[in-house]
Amino acid sequence: MPEIQMSPEDYLNLVRDEKTFLTFLQILSEDWEKASTIEKQAPSPPYGTSALGWENGTIGAFLEAAAACGMDHMPRGGLEPNANPWKKAASIIYSGKIYE
Repeated sequence: MPEIQMSPEDYLNLVRDEKTFLTFLQILSEDWEKASTIEKQAPSPPYGTSALGWENGTIGAFLEAAAACGMDHMPRGGLEPNANPWKKAASIIYSGKIYE
């Protein structure tokens, strides 16, 4: 029976503590490596999303997008009461993949 691969988005929804946050980071890293391999074999058009939905192709662009998205979506006063800070951090990091 083939192994079912979960996407970074699937793992993002499972983040609840430090362990699941670190698993999410590992899965996101693996996703980046897969996307990089695909891009080397068949580059995406210059003005579109690259393989596996990566909008940002450098660490600088990735971090800038994550920070911008976090700031754009941050409620006044920071985290909502009872918000899971591990999932919030994972969401900000994930946004570096998809936010322009």
